[in-house]
Amino acid sequence: MYPSEIVKPMKEELTKIGFEELMSSESVEAALSKPGTALVVVNSVCGCAAANARPAVRISLAHEKTPNHLFTVFAGVDRDATDTARAKMMPFPPSSPSLALFKDGELVHMIERHHIEGRTAQLIADNLTQAFNEFCD
Repeated sequence: MYPSEIVKPMKEELTKIGFEELMSSESVEAALSKPGTALVVVNSVCGCAAANARPAVRISLAHEKTPNHLFTVFAGVDRDATDTARAKMMPFPPSSPSLALFKDGELVHMIERHHIEGRTAQLIADNLTQAFNEFCD
C-alpha cells in the first residue's frame, strides 16, 4: 500500500477531469453493470508508464466520441476494487497502468502497460480514440 499523500495527486489527475474513483469490489460491480460504454483506468505510481497514461486519457477525452462513464481504480491502494476490475479484464494479465474500454459490461478494448510504456501520450490517446470511434455512440 502506498501512502495517501503520494497517490493523491495521481488520483486527482483523473478525478479532476470527471473520473469516478472506485474503491471497493461492490463499486466496480455496480459501475460496470451500467449500460453504455465505460473507460476504466487502472492507475499506478509507475513513473515510466503512468506518467504518459494519465495525460493520454485526458487528450483522448477531447475527442468527439467518448465513453458514457469514466472510472478509475488505483493499483497498490484499492486492492479489492483493482482485483475486481482486473477480473473483468480477463484474459489479459494484470498490469498497471492499463486502460480498458467496456461496452454494456463487456470488455471491448484493452491497452496494457506494455502498450503504454515507451509511447507518447499522443500515441496512446490515438489508440483510445480509435476505440472510442468504434465502440462509443
